[in-house]
Amino acid sequence: MALTTPIQVHRYPQSQYIDALRWLPRLSAFHRHIILAAFDSDASSPSLQLLSLSQSPPSDSDPEIPELSVESSISTPSRISALKTCRTSNKPLITAASSSGSLSILSADLMNGSLNVEASVTERGFHYGPILGIDVSENGSEAVSVGEDGRVNWINIGGSIGKTVNFQKVFDNNGLVSYQAVKWASPVEFVTGGLGYSLQWWDRRSPGGPVSQFKGNWNQGIMPGIVHSIDIQPSRKHTCLAGGSSGTVFVWDLRKPQQSIVLTGVGTSDSAVQTLSESEVWEVQYDNYSHSSSIAHTSASSFLPAMICSEDGILGVIDQGEEPIELLAEPCAINSFDIDKQNPSDVVCSLEWESVAILTRP
Repeated sequence: MALTTPIQVHRYPQSQYIDALRWLPRLSAFHRHIILAAFDSDASSPSLQLLSLSQSPPSDSDPEIPELSVESSISTPSRISALKTCRTSNKPLITAASSSGSLSILSADLMNGSLNVEASVTERGFHYGPILGIDVSENGSEAVSVGEDGRVNWINIGGSIGKTVNFQKVFDNNGLVSYQAVKWASPVEFVTGGLGYSLQWWDRRSPGGPVSQFKGNWNQGIMPGIVHSIDIQPSRKHTCLAGGSSGTVFVWDLRKPQQSIVLTGVGTSDSAVQTLSESEVWEVQYDNYSHSSSIAHTSASSFLPAMICSEDGILGVIDQGEEPIELLAEPCAINSFDIDKQNPSDVVCSLEWESVAILTRP
């Protein structure tokens, strides 16, 4: 399905591979920032870059194309495998997890265009191998990480800026099953996902393991599916959105722990479910953007629309019971994206062919 009003798309070629990116809080309507995890394959050099997106006030006679430039860059010990941002009372905080199992917490000075390392976790025993998923609480005081080693760790960020970061092992399955994604659901609850389209609901008040689990079985057993990304609906903390292999996107409601609602995917037998992608869904986010033609449906829908990006180059929106909307179709993978929380009409995504694309919806 195509939108009736065209989307503005600006592409910005980069000199390095992009592992992840996120919006940072706005300074003004015409000056914005993006944090970018990059990897220079020629020099085998990973880095975090602070990008500035500046635009002059538009005019009818001479529309201005936003300029994207690097304001600051900082080398990282190893390649970034997960990236999250949050806004504190003082400054934006950036939490970057690495493929070597370390964690870095940085602050961004948007006025001066600089990045500063505030704290890090590098000691042995935090994670063995890549950290594949990380999430930060809304106030930036806590984080939770999961990895290829099967470990689930809680991290105290709030009292750690400028000091040694304290962490606590929540669970360790000794590498029997890796976790791919994690998302906070409340100040004490979070969800993890991994092999077999499985999801686990954890409560820090109930140690020893997850308090609820869901195991899906799509693709008719032809190949194991993996959950790559998770999001929690803001207005319904008990509903979890998950995306993974074979274009599968589904919703899990904690009140019905052994059921799910499949929104899209090639392995489902539901003829009413339309497929948007047939490959790996790398990231999912609930999309609270609405334009005039969809406000009525959105208000009555059980779930907010979901935005996805995929290995086969699709950036699109899925809404329960509606035809999917394709926002962008590229000849290469779209590895990550982020919706601007302050202005949900704006979306930034990274293309495998070393480019950043910025979309503005009508």
